Amino acid sequence: MKAKKNLGQNFLIDQIIINKISENVNANESDLIIEIGPGLGALTKELKKKKANLICYEIDSDMKPYLNNLEDELTKIIYKDILTSNIKEDIKDISYNNLYVVGNLPYYITTPIVKFLINLDLNIKEMIFMVQDEVANRFTALPNNSDYGSITLYLNYYYNTVKLFKVSKKSFNPIPKVESAVIKFVKRNDKPKINKDLYFKLINDSFKMKRKTLKNNLKEYDYKKIEDVLKKYNLNDTIRAEELSENIFIDIYNSLYGDINE
Repeated sequence: MKAKKNLGQNFLIDQIIINKISENVNANESDLIIEIGPGLGALTKELKKKKANLICYEIDSDMKPYLNNLEDELTKIIYKDILTSNIKEDIKDISYNNLYVVGNLPYYITTPIVKFLINLDLNIKEMIFMVQDEVANRFTALPNNSDYGSITLYLNYYYNTVKLFKVSKKSFNPIPKVESAVIKFVKRNDKPKINKDLYFKLINDSFKMKRKTLKNNLKEYDYKKIEDVLKKYNLNDTIRAEELSENIFIDIYNSLYGDINE
């Protein structure tokens, strides 16, 4: 099967990596797994061994000869773009305890897919994705790292994120131009009780000019309140957003908005 560049197809052919991804999916017979981009079905075959309900979204109908024979009473293949799918409708008749999402995501739309899944509010317990290594670094970065940014904090609001392992270019056919990594999202039980829209605006504004100081980026805010928070942490006006942890941003939010919650 020739990969289609316009769909960002690179087929994972390394069975060791396939097994490692499957081992990190903690689903059992009472759960539901959604796989994005099953391709030739290499990972799908391993996921089926968990005996969970399994729904796979594949945008390329040319994969039917490889995937149709994997369908059974527990496994369903839907040939549709995940970003235009009505997932809630597709899973409404399935009884399950926990929902897991896994997939080898097209690298050019990784972030839109992750945000799409989060915004659906499906109560996804864990997500495991193959992504570009550079993207994995941004998703899982810590403060004082150049990869740390607004997307890091956005994801951290919903999930604890961890980079599980890197994946060599040679694990794919065709060989991609970039290195890859597998990343895991685990749903937070301690999600901050704040107004997320106001919080995300604060985060985005803080990072809008990444090399500028926080003070320069947040001129439209009541900076005296922000300054009081920074002083609490012995920080001064030369601080940049990438140097601040989630806890400090939450404190800044609280100083600005008080008890405005979700």
